[in-house]
This record gives sequence, structure tokens and C-alpha cells, in this order.
Amino acid sequence: MGTIWPDTLPATKGPKYTLVADAIRKGIENKSLEVGAKLPPVRELAYKLSITPGTVARAYSILTEEGLLSAEVGRGTFVAPPKKPVLDDVWSRQLYKLEEQDDEHVSLFSPRLPDVGQVSVIRECLNKIAQGDPAMFLNYPTRDAYVGVRKAVVEWLSPLPLGHLSSDDIVLTHGGQSGLCVVFQSILSGPKPVVFVEDLSYAGFRRAAELMRAEVAGIRMDKWGIDPMSLDLAARQMPGQAVCVSPEVQNPTGSFSPLERRKEVIEVARKHDLQIIEDDCYRIGEPRAPSYRALAPERGWHVSSISKSLTPSLRVGFAIAPVEQAARLRRSAEYGYFGLAQPLAELTRLLLSDPRARLLALAVRQRMSDYVRVAVNTLGAFDLVWDSDVPFLWLRLPSGWRSAAFTRAAERIGVQVRSADEFALRDGRAPNAVRIAINAHVSLERFEDAMQRLRGLLDNPPEQISV
Repeated sequence: MGTIWPDTLPATKGPKYTLVADAIRKGIENKSLEVGAKLPPVRELAYKLSITPGTVARAYSILTEEGLLSAEVGRGTFVAPPKKPVLDDVWSRQLYKLEEQDDEHVSLFSPRLPDVGQVSVIRECLNKIAQGDPAMFLNYPTRDAYVGVRKAVVEWLSPLPLGHLSSDDIVLTHGGQSGLCVVFQSILSGPKPVVFVEDLSYAGFRRAAELMRAEVAGIRMDKWGIDPMSLDLAARQMPGQAVCVSPEVQNPTGSFSPLERRKEVIEVARKHDLQIIEDDCYRIGEPRAPSYRALAPERGWHVSSISKSLTPSLRVGFAIAPVEQAARLRRSAEYGYFGLAQPLAELTRLLLSDPRARLLALAVRQRMSDYVRVAVNTLGAFDLVWDSDVPFLWLRLPSGWRSAAFTRAAERIGVQVRSADEFALRDGRAPNAVRIAINAHVSLERFEDAMQRLRGLLDNPPEQISV
């Protein structure tokens, strides 16, 4: 162990416990700390590094929760065997043990929509496209060729309070994540732009911002979403260019920002000239307040998709700029990928124009609420945040459980849920909570069984003494 430690910690910024943890991680990665190696007692290492025992204990605890170390009462702390490989990025992990479901495993990583008839309608649309104009399969997409699909999108979005909206305002994207990337490309400038996000937020915000080499800063949040006073303070300290919010369905907590909170956020955004990016991809119910684009038409950007209402497989989304910035958004999309493939654009037009589409979206919503009801009936005795029109639940864990330990324990019994850590910034702090997504690919009976398994864990927290 001594070979990886200098006499003192590196003179770099950051909490000392993170420096200790990073040094141990590096030792495990480069094999200077092999599996089974015993780490020094807390007090011994603290004395060697001239830090407090509590600092070392915290570093050991973090790495134990990550599965890199194992603590054995009366024996000490050891380098743990490597865990079974799990795909590490958000997009791939949701497919782990999912496409080949068996009676033992249920993935609740991401919402999975039921087939209430939309598959049949999509097949009908595809057949029409296959028999359509051959030129559709031979030419590059053009803006004029997509007027019809953009008008269909305007009609599809007409129930939403988005402010003035025309077909020229619609930019078609490859799903909501693509929409966020196009919006960032339209907004951000300079060598190191700053983007504000809630302390717990959709990981796609951070990924899209990082692609633009932006610095992402977390803002404190409460039960109503992003805290305006904290946003104001952060904007005073570091000039930002945009703030990302999900006011209708906050991901992962499921909270809702009422009208008064939205007005407070707008006041801060105008004060510091921040653009407001609203991610509306998780809303499947009726909107409960005007969008930021309607309330602040000069700075409100809106991103949505059909992934949670009809199907995620088509990767179709919509990005909408503030009233005077539509041309910038169109240029970003056209310069980036020309536009959707023409057959896909035509499929979108046919699907959204079909009178059955809204009925199908309603049926999806109702079916998902059946699963939510089962989850609430099983887990309702715990600190649970839920809504019948939200395709996931937020569970604050009872005393005795840490989120990382709970997700590992849940996976061992065949249920995969997301830890709050996955929604926090790298240097942020996450509560002991998990997000439980609705998986309507499995029967209600199998879903209820998964909830019962989680209930068994919650009723029996581990009795361990941490080092």
C-alpha cells in the first residue's frame, strides 16, 4: 500500500477525501493494489497523510459503496473483486438484460411503452411509404419537402401552451437528445461557455453541453424544481449562457414547477441574459402551466419528442426556438445533418396525421398509469414521489440504505433501478434515492412481483458497520 502514497496528498483543489479515494482508485486501476489487498487501518493512513481519520473513513466508505472495496467487520478493508461488467453509459445500460427478459430479471432503468396498437399503425404507414414516390428514396432532404410534416407536428403540439407557433418554427430532430444538442449548438459560444442545470437532472443535459465543451454548473433545487435565488447567485459568480429545466416532469424527482416558480426563474434569466431550455420529453399528461417559450418568448427554447407518448424507436423529436431565433436553430440542424431521412419524415407525417394517433397516446398513458398504481400500492408506505401521468417514481430510501448499495442489492434479486448518483454532477452530492421507471414490456403480474422484491429490500435494510 505504501507504494502508492507520498508523505502528503497532492496540492490540488478539492476535498481531501476525494483525493484519497482517487489515489486508491488509481492504485486499483494500475494493479499496484491487487484484488484482496488489505488497506491500512483508518487511523494509520490518516497519521501518514496528516489528515483526520474521518477523511480517510469517508474515502473508504465511498469506494465501498462503489464496489471497489469491501469492509469486513473485525478484519479490515480489502480491494474487492471486480464486479460483473455492466455497460457504463446511460444509453446502453438501459438495454442490459432487457431485450432478453426472463422470469428472473426486470429492467426498470428507463420507461418502456406498451403496444396498444401503435405498432400496427406504424406498419401501415411504412407500407404506404414503401409504395410511394420513388424520388423519396433518391434525393437529399430539403426544407420545402418537409412542410407537410412540420404542419403535422404543429397540429400534434397544438394542445400545448407554446405561444405563437408555425410550421417554420419546427425543427425535426433525431429524438429529444438530438434536439438538445441542436439547441446548444445554436446558443453556446466562446471557448468555455457555462450551462446551469439542477443539482439532480437528466444526464443528457450534461452530455450535450460537454460536446460543446461547456462547463456545467449545478443549481440547488427544492420540491418545485430549480431554486431562483441559487440560480441568481450562481449567475453572479460565473456568467452563464443557458439554464436547462424540466418544469412539467422533473427528471429524476418527478416534481412540477408551478406558474409562480417559472415566473421567478424567468426574472433571473432576464436579469442575467440566460437562455431557458425546457425539456418536455417526459410529459405524457396534460400540461399544467404555460411553457417557458410562451412566458418568455424572447428566450424560451422547447424540446420534446414522441418517445414517451407513442414510441422511442423512431427517434423523432422536435426543437422549437424563441420567436426571433428560429432561423438560427434551422441553420444548426441543416448544417449538422441536413434533416431527417425523407422516409422517416414521411412516416412521422403519416403517423401524427392519423386520427388514431391521439387515441393511441391516450391509451399508452392510461396503461402506464396502471403500472404506476401497482407500484404505489406496493411501495406507498415509503417516501415515494409519484404521479399517474409520470412514467417513473422517485423513491427516497429509508434509513440503513445507501443508493449505491440498494441498486446493487436490487440487481442481485433481478430488478434494475437507477441510483440518484446517475443524475448528479460528477462533483455533486446525491440523496439516498432511486428512480424506478415503468416497464410496460412485462406483464402487470411480473411488474408487481418486481415491486414486491424491492419492498422486501426496503423492509430489511442491511445491518453493517462501515469502516
